[in-house]
Amino acid sequence: MISGVLVAALAVLPAVYLGVRAAEADASAWGLLFRERTWGLLWRTLGLAAAVTVLAAAVSLPLAWLTTRSDLPGRRLWTVLLCVPLAVPTFVSGYVLLAAFGIGGVLEEVLTRWGLPVPPVYGFPGALVALTVSTYPYFFLALRAGLLAQDPAWLEGARSLGLGPTRAFWKVTAPLLRPAFVSGALLVGLYVLSDFGAVALVQYDAFSRAIYVQYEGAYDRTYAALLGLALVAVTVVVLVLEVRLRGRAGYHRSSKGAARASAPVSLGRWRVPALLFCGAVVLAGVVLPVGVLLYWGARGLAQDEASLMRPALGSLLASVLGAVASVLCALPLAFLAVRYPSRLTLAMERVSYVGYALPPIVLALSLVFLGVQALPFLYGTLVMLVLAYVVRFLPQAVGTVRSALLQLNPHLAEAAASLGESPAGVFRRVTAPLLRPGLLAGAALVFLTAMKELPATLLLAPIGYETLATRVWGATAEGRFAEAALPALVLMAVSALGVGLLVSQEGDAPRG
Repeated sequence: MISGVLVAALAVLPAVYLGVRAAEADASAWGLLFRERTWGLLWRTLGLAAAVTVLAAAVSLPLAWLTTRSDLPGRRLWTVLLCVPLAVPTFVSGYVLLAAFGIGGVLEEVLTRWGLPVPPVYGFPGALVALTVSTYPYFFLALRAGLLAQDPAWLEGARSLGLGPTRAFWKVTAPLLRPAFVSGALLVGLYVLSDFGAVALVQYDAFSRAIYVQYEGAYDRTYAALLGLALVAVTVVVLVLEVRLRGRAGYHRSSKGAARASAPVSLGRWRVPALLFCGAVVLAGVVLPVGVLLYWGARGLAQDEASLMRPALGSLLASVLGAVASVLCALPLAFLAVRYPSRLTLAMERVSYVGYALPPIVLALSLVFLGVQALPFLYGTLVMLVLAYVVRFLPQAVGTVRSALLQLNPHLAEAAASLGESPAGVFRRVTAPLLRPGLLAGAALVFLTAMKELPATLLLAPIGYETLATRVWGATAEGRFAEAALPALVLMAVSALGVGLLVSQEGDAPRG
């Protein structure tokens, strides 16, 4: 119990400390928070989130319909390809835009040579494109699940009443997709609000970039803390709106029987435009990033600018330590919640999700303040970075360990104890071997996610400590695209492994 309380306190400590730091701010600091610049940051951040959400929905809805309801050739292959951008971190998407269309980019040189206009990649246009490409799969998967769950009898009933295909879709299918729309919009909106890498690289002044700039450039960092709290407040408002928009309407089948599969709709003369549309999205989200990375990676190898040893070892060490520490911290929380459920133990488990709910830049900033003021002997050391990984990714470890414990029969441990085995012996000889798959899955998930963590690593890593993420960030910010290409490719491969792990867990989940 004591260990569980300590872990829960560790998880909530950064958020509490950020609040305490903001409460200590004087009137002048609060005055800065409500000045015109802050309101401008708010509108720019909300405007970007709204624009990305709308554009992602506009792209995802036809894709979801084509891959579930039509006779589109190769629907399964298109579905897989359209989900690949989930494996591209947003700062890698920002890198791809700059390395392709920025000053000195590979496509910028070609377009300039041919006298063609170069698409703008800095500011709002760049942030909009990079974040839409990175986030539309969330909307696509949510809408696709909603379409697959719908009973085609509803649409057929509307058609039998004389409604045409388009009108029937907007009158019947679209309203039934409301939960999927709200879920997708929430995922995309929160992702945009919390993103740091893409908006920072394309130099768009959103909250997360302003927090980082204020932290790096100002002696008094209280204003940065207040900006962090403002971003948390915006996130809370978005969550409240999601609850209100979700509503309480029922969307299930009220008659007896089970829903049947929908017969594919023939695309006819629209087949070629549909294939071109799917191909254009895959070109932007998969082919262009991989092509640009391979081009600059080859140049980096030719110019001997692609040394990966130092950042790779840095990422490996920090991520392994973060994964092991996260699993060790998750064990007491999950064990208490599963084996001794009560209001206290369940509350302790829920508290572990606080760090995951905070935008990454805000979490990193709160740990900076905590380290400088309360733990100066840890600030600037690898321990502080590992602590950030634990607070940030603890929910991933708790979720997998808890799932493994729920599938473990408690009578096995009781039988071992009845045979005279000590509690430590029961855990070592019975519980731990049976939990090994869950422990390894949790550690792997934390490891793969920590490898691409950027804000916490930038703010909390020891001086001179480099990871693959910070190498991509630093080289791209200085226009050294060849140097950033191979680390970005490695991160993309690591992210793909993370997506694959999630998919395999979903596929292995028991179905009831």
